[in-house]
Amino acid sequence: MFKKLLFTLTLLFPLFAQAAGQPYTQDKLDALNEAGKPALVFIHAPWCPTCRAQDAVLDQLLPTAEFKPLTTLKVDFDNQRDVVKAFGVRYQSTLIVFKGGHEVARVTGETDRDKIAVLLRKAL
Repeated sequence: MFKKLLFTLTLLFPLFAQAAGQPYTQDKLDALNEAGKPALVFIHAPWCPTCRAQDAVLDQLLPTAEFKPLTTLKVDFDNQRDVVKAFGVRYQSTLIVFKGGHEVARVTGETDRDKIAVLLRKAL
């Protein structure tokens, strides 16, 4: 019984996992950039399995002391098409980091924890 419950939970968990973050607005990003604060913009779609994998990695990394200064803003790939286009993004699962008011790096489709950590450090 326990094994069956555990198996069911592992299948369902990615459906409910969602990395910490605030909904994206240009005003929020502008305020962070003007203040020189590090930011992560996550182009995300709830139906995207790669995005869910990125959520799980970000859920591990973002609460750590190293990445606490980073503010995450999530762009809804389906409902914020104007923002997606403004960033020049063609695919969901894109992570963009800002430092000192400027974009410093981006990746698309990356789910490796160590590589995402390297990306996040570029904003710090």
